[in-house]
Amino acid sequence: MELNKLIDVMKEDIVKSTQEIIRIKSVEGEAKPGMPFGDGVAKSLECALNTAKNLGFHTVNLDGYVGYAEYGQGEDYVVALGHLDVVPEGEGWIHPPYAAEIHDGKMYGRGTTDDKGPIMATLYGLKAIKDAKLPISKRIRVLFGTNEETGSKELEYYLEKEKAPVAGFTPDAEYPIINGEKGITIFNIVKDFKIKNKGENFIKYIKGGQVSNIVPDYCEAGIVATNARSIVKALEIFIKDNNYKLSAVVNKDMVIIKSIGEAAHGSLPELGKNAIMQLFAFVGTLDLGSNDASEFVGFLNENIGMETHGESFGVCLEDENSGKLSFNVGVVDMNENSATMTLNLRYPVTKKLEDMMTPFNSKIDGTGIRVEKFEHQEPLYFSPNSPIIKALQKVYAEQTGKEAKLLSIGGGTYAKEMPNTVAFGPMFPGEPDTIHKKNEYITIDNLITNAKIYAHALYELAK
Repeated sequence: MELNKLIDVMKEDIVKSTQEIIRIKSVEGEAKPGMPFGDGVAKSLECALNTAKNLGFHTVNLDGYVGYAEYGQGEDYVVALGHLDVVPEGEGWIHPPYAAEIHDGKMYGRGTTDDKGPIMATLYGLKAIKDAKLPISKRIRVLFGTNEETGSKELEYYLEKEKAPVAGFTPDAEYPIINGEKGITIFNIVKDFKIKNKGENFIKYIKGGQVSNIVPDYCEAGIVATNARSIVKALEIFIKDNNYKLSAVVNKDMVIIKSIGEAAHGSLPELGKNAIMQLFAFVGTLDLGSNDASEFVGFLNENIGMETHGESFGVCLEDENSGKLSFNVGVVDMNENSATMTLNLRYPVTKKLEDMMTPFNSKIDGTGIRVEKFEHQEPLYFSPNSPIIKALQKVYAEQTGKEAKLLSIGGGTYAKEMPNTVAFGPMFPGEPDTIHKKNEYITIDNLITNAKIYAHALYELAK
């Protein structure tokens, strides 16, 4: 328990160093020489490396992309990888988002939990190993990333220059241990409308959603109609039969229909209500003639509807480790000539991309719909018998007295970008999640507990 005692002694320093780095607004900004992600991020990296230097570590700044503190000797190294960039603060904070004020045992500020607090805790965990002069057979690196929130481009740069670690963790998710992260795809389905409507009613536009990985909470359609009143009447009947928030206003010969949904993360679409698909459900009840646009709407209502796992599309893959595939319709942009819809599908950790795309492609075959702008991240899966998993389970159980259950998630972490690493903490089971929300905080108790867990984890991996 020597490491824990050393960390308790450093408690005040851990808190102060965390406050210092929280006070720097490190949202990605305009690139400048030596500052690929802007001023704020560069200042934050400089601050972290100065703290590490003052703690007696060898530090390296790799051209502003990434920095690290290193301790020990050996051919191989183990890593703890956290990020210093943050998402924008947003509105409605009860305490200033960059003041790191402490109230009732909680430090408030953007980045307190995600991920400045945990990576500073890890740095002090390494300091405890150094002060205890514990014998290790590998070097230990605490790596400060700078671009996790907007693409992890810094890790590509790092891995071009440096060899990969033999083992490691990222303190940027939740406890106990995340040994599985679903495969993530983002892509457009596109259809050009060759057969256009010559009838009384037709779709002028449908627009909704902002990004692929959020369940859209707003969508709007403009329907050109000779009898606008009949469409408003149809909507009133539809709303009675369905529990959807839809409304209509008439603007000359066009009916503008608004759909209000509930936002949720694209990895858990079942927690939201999709405004795009609500609207499509209603538009599908209208007589819009026989043409490509109404056919597109009909296809989506029949094969997606309000489903969130791709059941009707024939892609509802499932495994014991990570559950069902998630299917999110994120964005739509439709006019008289074409439609583009952005999808975010995340498939189970033990499945392959073709297990999803083969049935997907056969479903759209012959519909005139094509796939464009395809992005893919492989799933991540560590066997429960992996030495890294075993080591971290041992540490978690010893330090918390609780069982170290293994989790699989739909989100993606740095572990996907850095070989031989898994996501480990910093959030404890059952505690409120304030990440990316207003009033983000970390309790001082959790900050110190994390330092203890991470000190033992680094030692266990490096000894």
